Amino acid sequence: MTSKQFTVDPVSPSYWRVTFANGPVNLFDPDSIDELALLLTAAEQDPDLRVIVFRSDNPDFFMAHWDLLSDRTRVANMAPGPTGLHPYLDNFVRLSRLPVATISVIRGRARGAGSEFVLATDMRFASERAVLGHFEVGIGAVPGGGPMARLGHLIGRGRALEILLGADDINAADAAAYGYVNRVISDATIEADVDALARRIAGFDRAALSRTKALVDKATLPEDQDFAPGLQAFFATAGRPGSQPLIRSLFAQGLQQAGGVELDLGRRVGEPLEE
Repeated sequence: MTSKQFTVDPVSPSYWRVTFANGPVNLFDPDSIDELALLLTAAEQDPDLRVIVFRSDNPDFFMAHWDLLSDRTRVANMAPGPTGLHPYLDNFVRLSRLPVATISVIRGRARGAGSEFVLATDMRFASERAVLGHFEVGIGAVPGGGPMARLGHLIGRGRALEILLGADDINAADAAAYGYVNRVISDATIEADVDALARRIAGFDRAALSRTKALVDKATLPEDQDFAPGLQAFFATAGRPGSQPLIRSLFAQGLQQAGGVELDLGRRVGEPLEE
């Protein structure tokens, strides 16, 4: 496959290392949806593949969040994916159900769509630099990519509501304590440590891996129909007039740029508007 945002490094026939890169803060946008769908199709069709590691070369941003300047009409009019869901949700459902192990290496920020992406992978390892969270409620929107369903299954109702309704940043240590990520690994060694795990998995029997994962999926993943209401609520709530003053203020403070408000977004959405 050819992709501008997802670069696939075939470490071996059974192990892919995929690096995401899209602008100074690694925004997820409509092109990301299309390119991820192609990557997933290639993974589904590869009989030798056993494990994929997702990472970023940007130490501050794994995947910042959805691009708030993207073309809403293009997104709303996208044709459903193979699951019958909107392709944004379809990608995450397909990613969760791949017959291979998927691992996220989170060194920087993964908020909103970035969090939704890592929640769709099987394992999440964070360095001490990692920051996760969902700020959407803080800007007047419902998260659209399924965290209401996934977080509740993963960490429990109370903690899911704390993250989603609090709209604040979650540091790596708290994320690990909650079960949002598997564990924290030193930033100096996380890439090598996850690579060692991936190589170990890549050496195991494909049928045993895929069937074991499918049984875990059946016991732990939300049903596909649980995801659509969240995206419908996102389309209904995002971009309403009452939210625009805050969003304009955030852009004036460097939203979607490498410095400024992006570094501390969880706190900043809860502060009074800057005039």
